[in-house]
Amino acid sequence: MASVMNEMSRSEAASPEALAPQDLYYNRELSWLAFNRRVLAEASRPEYPLLERVRFLSISGSNLDEFMMIRVAGLAGQVRRGISKLSIDGRTPSQQLAAIREATEALEVAQQDVWRDLRELLVKERIHVADEGRIDTAARNWLKDYFLDHLLPVLTPQAIDPAHPFPFVANQGLGVLFHLTRISDGEQVVEMILIPSALPRFVRVPGEDATYISIERLICRFGELLFPGFRIEGDGAFRVLRDSDIELEEEAEDLVRYFRTAIQRRRRGRVIQLEIEEDFDPVAEQLLREQLGLSDAQVIKTNGLIGVEGLADIVDEDRPDLKFEPYSPRYPERIMEHDGDCFAAIGEKDIVIHHPYESFEVVVDFVRQAASDPDVVAIKQTLYRAGKQSAIINALIAAAEAGKSVTAVVELKARFDEEQNLLWANQLERAGVQVIYGFVDWKTHAKVSMVVRREGNRYRTYCHFGTGNYHPVTTRIYTDLSFFTADPRFGRDAAKLFNFVTGYVEPHDMEQLVVSPIDMRDELYRNIDREIANQQAGRPAAIWAKLNSLTDKGVIDKLYEAGQAGVQISLVVRGICCLKTGIPGISDTIEVKSIIGRFLEHSRIWAFANGYRLPSPRARVFITSADAMSRNLDRRVEAMVPIRNRTVHDQILQQVLLANLLDTEQSWILQTDGSYTRADSSDRPFNLHNYFMTNPSLSGRGQALVEDAVPRLALRKGAQV
Repeated sequence: MASVMNEMSRSEAASPEALAPQDLYYNRELSWLAFNRRVLAEASRPEYPLLERVRFLSISGSNLDEFMMIRVAGLAGQVRRGISKLSIDGRTPSQQLAAIREATEALEVAQQDVWRDLRELLVKERIHVADEGRIDTAARNWLKDYFLDHLLPVLTPQAIDPAHPFPFVANQGLGVLFHLTRISDGEQVVEMILIPSALPRFVRVPGEDATYISIERLICRFGELLFPGFRIEGDGAFRVLRDSDIELEEEAEDLVRYFRTAIQRRRRGRVIQLEIEEDFDPVAEQLLREQLGLSDAQVIKTNGLIGVEGLADIVDEDRPDLKFEPYSPRYPERIMEHDGDCFAAIGEKDIVIHHPYESFEVVVDFVRQAASDPDVVAIKQTLYRAGKQSAIINALIAAAEAGKSVTAVVELKARFDEEQNLLWANQLERAGVQVIYGFVDWKTHAKVSMVVRREGNRYRTYCHFGTGNYHPVTTRIYTDLSFFTADPRFGRDAAKLFNFVTGYVEPHDMEQLVVSPIDMRDELYRNIDREIANQQAGRPAAIWAKLNSLTDKGVIDKLYEAGQAGVQISLVVRGICCLKTGIPGISDTIEVKSIIGRFLEHSRIWAFANGYRLPSPRARVFITSADAMSRNLDRRVEAMVPIRNRTVHDQILQQVLLANLLDTEQSWILQTDGSYTRADSSDRPFNLHNYFMTNPSLSGRGQALVEDAVPRLALRKGAQV
């Protein structure tokens, strides 16, 4: 009776309908900016090797560039078109832009503050990033020769006057303007140097000590060699960001042709941000502003380095003592036990692989073996992002050339990979692969590989389902899960999934897989409703989830409904989270944390207690390619995989997901005001990434972690074990 009265008091204490949107949800864009501040904070961690800290600063800059080119550009476009669609927290596009600009300006200032600190620390390690006053005579002579031999032949001064129209500055283009006076007649002119993207961002002076100078500073330093007969009155470097989103037109008749032209249009999109040096020559600056047409663009004046993402060049310095100790992923023991025969290992029982701790090479080997195996008759593969050097692509080509039936679903709409994917599609088609581009309106984001093999007088299907891309670079730094199975139910479902994408045949009577945009939202709601019912019936009820982003209003509202019922909810959301914690009677049983560290947390996992105390072997566990975002649930083809195999279930729930909840050293806790604070690691510290880097294998390690979880999680408010 007391439990019933408690639930009644909870339901009476709060009503989401009575709250304004800003009291129920965090703004999506501001939440993302808070995430990037957490990335930037990693650059200030003294326990990290110094060049790794520079890498985090560079990543925060690259992240911010993409945010401006896509998200801010989209909002600016809405303002121009008079669209007044409100955000989840009730803000108009113009209100969001105003808040974003204030936050981005503060973030830019913070990046420069961090860079000044790191620059001083680099000097102590004999790495110098030179300014105008730190070049000695020997270095200056070398740089002058470098300028004459390597830069002068490729740089093209362009006068800005009525006879010379203002040149086009490409997206992410870097340039220098010079304000000059002709010595012979005193005439003043402005000249522009656009820096070719093929040139290095930083030039390293040979020597035992590493001395770098940025390409724009080098050009300014030797400007007199570019303009003999002129006196330099002033100069300044600038950088331009343009609208880079590609909006798909419904009337596009040929998707391939459309994207080829759209990629070209992207390079010429409207200017979204102009970044200039604080001491930019005022005459040149005024001309630049006028010619670029900055009516709704943001102008950032910096007293430090423009384009901090370019610091990635310095991270490449050969100083292993200033970087993380190299990590070599383990090859899965289960496959090695079968002498490298993927099909034998998978055929025996389901397998889960935890990347990057266990090598992604096993996924490549799965496709390679299929390509060379004479008993394999067909391969079907989704490709969202595959990188520039893709072993998966080569294996598919080899399979087609060996006479196998190979189908590749290449997603042309993968942002910033459209051009690379077009190249892959051409190569695959030339080799005889049947290339499918999927839906016009929906992206195919599911990560699925399917191999059909003749075994005796029957055919057997082997499947790979992943939470991450088939990408050779990201698989070394993103944490993801690969699930292999020869369960015929998954095989039949995978075939229906491919038929859906290739032939628009909507899947029915799926036995295991849950697919968006068909039924993934409904399945999530059903599982949350089950936890609400269990809580109301007095049975154990809890939800654990690990996601990259949580922005979908429907999912958030359903989690609020569970929170109102008293369900304990623990969420690990790396990036954007629009759910507000700590709302009395609504979300005070919900905890959200974000993990930022050496590896980028990318796997998506859902766990529902199902009437037992988590982490129970009877919990319902899913892995998925989808985040809790409207685009993933309503406008993308995604796969959610229920984990039935007991061993795999325990590995994912009792190790991977539980370790994320236990982490304190890399975790940030979402506060009720939308800010994040670092988790307290003073009592029983736990580092998620170190744990998996030092464990020899997932197998057999789960129980020790579970036994240690009770006292650890007891330290955290609202956690249930």
